[in-house]
Amino acid sequence: MIMPANPLTTAETRLGLKPGQFPFESRFVSVLGAKLHYVDEGRGPVVLMLHGNPAWSFLYRRKIEALRTRHRCVAFDLAGFGLSEAPDGFSFLPEDQSKLIAAALDALDIRDATLVAHDWGGPIGLGAMLATNQCITRLVLGNTWAWPVNGDLHFEWFSKMMGGPIGRWGSERFALFVRFVMPSSMKRRKLTTDEINAYLAPFAGRSRKPMHVFPREITGSSRWLAEIESKLRTFGGRVHFIWPENDIAFREKELQHWLQLFPSASVTRIPRCGHFLWEDAPDETLAALQRALDDRP
Repeated sequence: MIMPANPLTTAETRLGLKPGQFPFESRFVSVLGAKLHYVDEGRGPVVLMLHGNPAWSFLYRRKIEALRTRHRCVAFDLAGFGLSEAPDGFSFLPEDQSKLIAAALDALDIRDATLVAHDWGGPIGLGAMLATNQCITRLVLGNTWAWPVNGDLHFEWFSKMMGGPIGRWGSERFALFVRFVMPSSMKRRKLTTDEINAYLAPFAGRSRKPMHVFPREITGSSRWLAEIESKLRTFGGRVHFIWPENDIAFREKELQHWLQLFPSASVTRIPRCGHFLWEDAPDETLAALQRALDDRP
C-alpha cells in the first residue's frame, strides 16, 4: 500500500480539517478528571500558549510553526474547547479551567515558561502561574485583563447580554461567537471559510456551554479576578504586551491598568488590529512575539 506523503494529523482527522491546516502531533494529559489536548513542538525555552473564547490551539498554529526551531511550544486547548474533554458536570468557570491548566503544567513538569495569551487565556494562565511553582516566569500578553470590571458599563452590558439567555441561545443554536463575533472583530483581513470551519468543528455535536459561560463570568468571576490582581503585584518576571489598537473589548484603559500593575513592562502596539490579534495580524504579531522572547525592543 502506498501511504500519502503527508497523512492527516489526529486533529485534522477528528475535526475534518484540510491537510496541513494543523500539522502537529496531538498529545493528551489526564488531570482532575479532564483529558486535555495539547501541542508540544520543538526544543528550547518553553513558550506556553493559551487561547480564549471561542478558540483552541489552532489560534497559534503560525506561531508554533515559526517558533519551534528555537523554542519548545506548548499550546493547550481549554476544557470543552478544541479536542479537550471536560469532566462530567464541569462548571467551565475560568477559575476551574485555571486549576486544570495548573495541574497539567505540574503533570508535564513544565518549568520556566513564558506565558503567551490573550482574552480569557490571560487570567486562566496567570491563575495557573500563581498556583504553581516556577512553571511560568515570564509574560508576553496580548489584549486581556486580570481584575474585576464590575461597574464598568463597557463590560457589564456585554457580560449580561452574551452571558445571559440571549447569548446562551445564540451560542447553543448558532455558535454565535464563531460565526459572528470572530469575523466582525477582524480589522486587517477576513477569516477564510476553512479557518471559520476550523473554529466551528470542535463544537459539532458537542455542548457549546463554554462559549456562553465565559462572557457571563466577565462579571461573575470578580472575586477570583480580584485575587489574581492582588497576587500579581508581587510578580517580578519580565512582562511584555502585544496590544491591538482596535480591539472592541480591551482598550487603552485596560492597557494602562496593566502598566500600573507592571510599570517596567514593555509594549508593542499593533495598529488597525482587532480582538483576535494572532489571526488579524499574523506576521506583525509573530515578529513582536519573537522580539519579546529575545528581549529585544
